Formats: sequence, C-alpha cells, structure tokens
Amino acid sequence: MSEQTGSTRRDFLKTTTAAAVGSGLASGWGVIPGAHAQGSDEIRIGLIGAGGRGSGAVADVFKGHETGVRLVAVADMFGDRSEQALKRLSQQYGARAAVKPEHVFTGFDGYQKVVAHPEVNYVILASPPGFRPSHLEAALAAGKHVFCEKPVAVDTPGIKKVMALSAQANAKKLSVVTGLQRHHQQGYIETMKRVHGGAIGDIVAMRAYWNQGFLWKRDRQPAWSDMEWQVRNWLYFTWLSGDHIVEQHIHNLDVINWAKQGHPVKAMAMGGRQVRTDKAYGHIFDHFAVDYEYPDGSHMLSMCRQIDNCANSVSEALVGTKGTAQCDKYEIAGATTWKGDKDPISPYVQEHIDLIKAIRGGVHVNELPYTVDSTMTAIMGRMSAYSGKAITWDEAMASTESLMPATLQLGPIATPPVPMPGQATN
Repeated sequence: MSEQTGSTRRDFLKTTTAAAVGSGLASGWGVIPGAHAQGSDEIRIGLIGAGGRGSGAVADVFKGHETGVRLVAVADMFGDRSEQALKRLSQQYGARAAVKPEHVFTGFDGYQKVVAHPEVNYVILASPPGFRPSHLEAALAAGKHVFCEKPVAVDTPGIKKVMALSAQANAKKLSVVTGLQRHHQQGYIETMKRVHGGAIGDIVAMRAYWNQGFLWKRDRQPAWSDMEWQVRNWLYFTWLSGDHIVEQHIHNLDVINWAKQGHPVKAMAMGGRQVRTDKAYGHIFDHFAVDYEYPDGSHMLSMCRQIDNCANSVSEALVGTKGTAQCDKYEIAGATTWKGDKDPISPYVQEHIDLIKAIRGGVHVNELPYTVDSTMTAIMGRMSAYSGKAITWDEAMASTESLMPATLQLGPIATPPVPMPGQATN
C-alpha cells in the first residue's frame, strides 16, 4: 500500500464511524441523543427494489418486529414487480404491508419519490447494485436511515461516491447497515472474537470460496426493450451487478478482510465464461480464481463459480501460526480447540433488529467503511481477471472508468462484449 493510499484510507476511517461487530448495541457505536425515527418509535419503511431480495428484506423486518413497523412506500422499475411483492407481503403480514396505490412508484426515478415520502424513515435499498450509489445519495440527502444491500457499488467511481456518502451519514447521524449479514451472525461473531484474540496466532494463509450452480434468468419477452431485458436480468450485466465475484462472492471476501482487519493490496486473477455462454446470460464470467496478497505478505486463495454439476463450497478458512479456523463452521483447531453453537436467529432478521434498535436507542451505526473495502476487494479481483493483469489496490482505486450508461431510459442499449484477458483493460 502506498503512503498516499494509506493516508486516504486512514482519513476515510477517521471520518466515518465503523459499526461495531456483533449483534445488539455493542460498544463502539456512538450514542446520539435524540436520534429517534423522526420523533416516533414507529419504523415506516420505504422499499426501493421490489424483487425477491427487497421483499425478503421487508419480510425479515416484520419477522423481527411483530409491532411498530410498517411498509408505507414502494418503488421498482416495473409495476408488475411491485404488485407481486405487495401481494405476497400483504397475504402474509396484512395491514403492515398494505401500501396505498398512490405510494407505489415505477420507473428509473421512482426511488426519488420514496425518499421524498414524508412518512418514510427507514429506506431499504435493494435495486441492482449499479444503482446503489445514487439511491444511497438520495436517501441520505432526504435524512433517512438506510438498510443498504451489498455490494455498495460496481466500479471505482461508485466506490468513491459511497466513501463521501459515508462521511455524510456520520455528519447527519444517519445509520446505515449494509447486508453483509455475517457481521450479525452469532457463530461468525464468536469465531472472529477468538481469531482476533489470538486463538490461531498470526494469520498466514486464507481461503474463500463461493462455488455453486446456475442462478435464475428471465427469458426475454417480445415487448421488452434492450434496457428492460438487462435490468430484469441484472445478474448477467457488469454495470448492474458487478459480476458474481462482486455481487455474491463479496460475502466470503468480507469475512477474510474481517479476520485480517484490513484489505488486500494486490490481486492476480483468472476467469472466464466456459459453460454459461449463451447471450441470454449477458456478458459476465461464470468462474473466477484470484490470488489476493495482504500487506503482511499473506495470501488468500479466492474462488467463485456458477456452473451446474460441479463440486460446491461456500466457505472461509484461516491458517494461523498456532492453529486453523473454519469460519463458516465456527470451528477452531490447534493450540485452542473450539466449536460454536447453532445460530439462535437468522442473521437476515438480526441485522434489521440491530439497525432498528440502534435507531430507536439514538445510537449511530455505519457499516459503509468495511463494506466499501470488501466491495473494492471484489472489484479489484474482477479487474485482474477481466484484464489478465496483476492489479494493485492503488491501481484499482485510481480507475476512472464508470460502468454506468450515460443515460438511463428504456430503449436500445448494447450488450458489452465479454471481457478477454490480455485484451480488456479492466
């Protein structure tokens, strides 16, 4: 890490308030007197992005709170998505999900109407990741507390915008939790306490995997424009998802950064598109393998794959000078042996419990700093795989390439070419 980058990161961490690791109101969260949800204990949710992830997040809020929370506004690019989500939520949760028709918004600017809704004090950002920096900007500008899904950006300009927004969240005492739910998962929290306490000594090697089969896709309909087809199949377009190393594998990379208490300084990767080659799958890769190097010279082997009928693993492992840790199994072996218990509650529910408890208690929490690091870790790996070059953190942070289209509107938009290592720039 260069001194310049080191200074930038130190300044960033200094001006942002990293959330304390763990469930509940752990030490490290600054007490903010009077920072209740606009003078009321009621949490009034504005949902931006009504797909499975967004409607699932609303359901997780309801599962953790039988009273005192309700959904008051929804925005999605497409009306049918909002209609389906509200139907499901209303059938299961009744009046808590009964949104008035005039408070359901569509189109690229629907998010602006949700954050402007005077009743909303808790915004859930679950649209495709490419939109996240602009949606987060609008929510914080409107003075709302935010549950922001991960990743928080798909390119370096987006990352830098979120870094600035993190400082704004601190200045306004607005809380942000980011969807890296392992930080709210009891088994991971207990494992990390022991790792940071020296149970395995110094960490000298790491492994992180997210290898699984295909995910969903939506068959193109004759009435859909290029843009509608891409947004409805956002997983398969880098400008929308960041590719699956960013959108999905971020969870495992984040665990290793958590253990190392910092981010890698270099990535050397390979990847490609070997099985999922049909144009229906956009232009992303179907597999990546990355060698990440950390400042102390230790290395992480990272793999992620979305190909059917292969060996699967979603896991994180640490090798230390005194033992090993299998983080996903809550196991430590070596000089100290330990096995964690089964999680008492879903971390997807717990993260909303923690955020709402913080808001109601007038306590500030901001998970953007470490989520920025983990998102950028994944972007650096993607840059290396796409280009075939070794990429340092400084080089990745110096990138000015924005993946977002110049204009967001329904109509023609070309599918970018599949990146070719040795030819692509990043």
